[in-house]
Amino acid sequence: MIHTLAAAARGFPVQSIGSLLNEPFTGVVYLTSSGITPDFTTLKGKKIGYVGEFGKIQLDELTAHYGMSPDDYQAVRVGMNVTRSIITGEIDAGIGLENVQMVELEEWLVSQNRSRDEVKMLRIDELAQLGCCCFCSILYIGNDAFIEQNPEKVRAFLRACKRATDFVLASPDQAWEEFCNFKSAMNTPTNRKIFERSFAYFSPDLQNVQRDWEKVTRYGKRLGVLDDSFTPNYTNEYLAWGLEEEAHDPTGDQKRMVELQEGVKQHGGFKRLETMSGKTVVGAAAPAAA
Repeated sequence: MIHTLAAAARGFPVQSIGSLLNEPFTGVVYLTSSGITPDFTTLKGKKIGYVGEFGKIQLDELTAHYGMSPDDYQAVRVGMNVTRSIITGEIDAGIGLENVQMVELEEWLVSQNRSRDEVKMLRIDELAQLGCCCFCSILYIGNDAFIEQNPEKVRAFLRACKRATDFVLASPDQAWEEFCNFKSAMNTPTNRKIFERSFAYFSPDLQNVQRDWEKVTRYGKRLGVLDDSFTPNYTNEYLAWGLEEEAHDPTGDQKRMVELQEGVKQHGGFKRLETMSGKTVVGAAAPAAA
């Protein structure tokens, strides 16, 4: 999300038309053998990998809140190779996702006869006191001019995305099988686990959540990547179905999500927060009929 905001702030004509994954946990991923602990100041003197420009901006901003400066750690731009760079020792830790890089490291540890629990994360939302991981929500975005000139094509595209999401949530095992039949190179045990760990984050209605956009816009202004007059560049105009109400207890949902994802980490399977929060339950997360 933050990249979509920053792109518009820099003059790129883009906007979000929907959400694919909501609030995947994002942070500094590390192994306990690195000497890093839940104390942010243990990053001092460490080599920290980041994907692109905004990861470095986030880390630099955080150092000021913990009595440090950007000179207290070594930033290493590793792109999408955070996992490999931690394994090879190029970096001590790196910015990654709970449902991707942490899974890759867990599976590598198991292959080395080590515990997957050696992988830990310093969550950026907690360090920065954001109250959500929404800055890393995965979006559907489009070109402003194309969207304005082709509204029916945009609606049709999103209907297809909604239909696909409904299928994934209702029949994840079948969805995975069909995906692997189409893209056989993805059919690995690690990718299957990444899919399982991503299942809880799928947005069932694809909506851009107003509260999240407002939070991340404020965060972008705090980071200095958005000016004070910036307004968020998103719309739900092309979602032609009923949208869910915003969560009444987002902080509690975050805590429940931690518990749920730990269960998936240990036991696998497809689980969603609906089974824990009293929402309408659909798909693989629904209890079996009596």
